[in-house]
Amino acid sequence: MKKIKRSVLIFTLITFFTVFLILYHLFHKVPSVVPEYVLTYAENQARNYPTTLGAYYFADLVNEKTEGKIEILIYDSSALGSEPSVIQQLQIGGIDFSRISISTLADIAPPLHVVQLPYLYRDSEHMWKVLDGEIGQRLLTSFEDSGMVPLSWYDAGSRSFYTTDKPIRSLEDLQGMRIRVPESSLMEDLISALGGIPVPMAFDKVYSALETGQIDGAENNWPSYESTRHYETAVYYTIDEHTRIPEVQLISKATWDKLPEQYQTIIMECAAKSAEYERLLWKRRTQSSKEYVIKNGCLVIDLSPEEIQKFRQASFPVYEKYCSDYMDLIKEIQNLK
Repeated sequence: MKKIKRSVLIFTLITFFTVFLILYHLFHKVPSVVPEYVLTYAENQARNYPTTLGAYYFADLVNEKTEGKIEILIYDSSALGSEPSVIQQLQIGGIDFSRISISTLADIAPPLHVVQLPYLYRDSEHMWKVLDGEIGQRLLTSFEDSGMVPLSWYDAGSRSFYTTDKPIRSLEDLQGMRIRVPESSLMEDLISALGGIPVPMAFDKVYSALETGQIDGAENNWPSYESTRHYETAVYYTIDEHTRIPEVQLISKATWDKLPEQYQTIIMECAAKSAEYERLLWKRRTQSSKEYVIKNGCLVIDLSPEEIQKFRQASFPVYEKYCSDYMDLIKEIQNLK
């Protein structure tokens, strides 16, 4: 009997403490942090793309550093519209953050045309010396009065041509080809200068246009070529690296102005860290994308230095049209060691 009583007592005590712990947790929950600001971030690339991963990393950092007071919601895959429409929303505060290509922004901030000029940089290292230095800081001041505040430079690699039915092995091969370009006047004029026919088109429309023959080709970097599956219809990838077009992480000026100074500082710091992270991801993704598309049938064409020089010379009218007022800056960039 003693054993039974002891077992009953132990069971009763266990039950009591279990009920006590349940009730304690029910009525003594640690209150979750309620964000002071819930902000939106527009990204036109897929979830696993380097710039998108950079955006998520940025959002997590900001949330951590503000102890949950700022929550940034990422809308990728063009969920909030094309880059031109996103810019319009940024300017009025309808969208809070985005990452936008210089090719789209340069019509708003003309000095940025310089950093996307064809064949401007010797290589990637040269470009980052320009953008991370005093020249890059000067260029970012061109966003004044744009309704947007620049936060950091993102990498977007180098862009080359890819085509459907015929490879580009020389400047002559490009003549008369219908080439998709971003909605950028400079890029349209570049294709025209090279002898092609520019077709401005939203990024998410390109696959269908390649498949149906509406265009003969497009131009972009290795990760974009792979992630969009453009290699399935445009199997010829001609490496000419005509442009290295960086991208900018931005916040709406309307959003920026309503944030306390301490949050502005945190956002700037987190944007710089996210840029470092994105560039590392970009380097890795470029190599893996290149290997993947080649394995899946992409035919790579390497142009000779002599042929690339023909492309460079043909592009000079673009320099004269867009950057005649910035020739000193161009020389400064080209001479930077």
